[in-house]
Amino acid sequence: MPSDLEHRPVPDRVPDWTFLTNHAHVLFCLTKDPEIRLRDVADSVGITERAVQRIVTELETAGFITRRRNGRRNSYVVHRNHPLRHPIESHRSVADLLQLILHQGESLPTDADLLGDASGEPGE
Repeated sequence: MPSDLEHRPVPDRVPDWTFLTNHAHVLFCLTKDPEIRLRDVADSVGITERAVQRIVTELETAGFITRRRNGRRNSYVVHRNHPLRHPIESHRSVADLLQLILHQGESLPTDADLLGDASGEPGE
């Protein structure tokens, strides 16, 4: 029998704290929609657009994503094989984290879809 927790409505406001960081939330948004506008990421995560810009820069500098310019827009490639940063979680990859967040039956675009090949690494 389903528990009462499964039927509780999700609050409209962002809670005071969560188990995942804003970095993880931004990474998930970029993975789910590689051409998403940072303004829309900010709305989804519940932070400012400026904070999203800082996080995207940090993720790119650390090698978690590659930003590509497409005309006036950016697209993002998330490097799923990249290990997580903290020593407690470094035995896991970005792909493990993304899999944890996905809804059952939901899938994300693959690196090959985004890159045009199966390497999983940024193209030249």
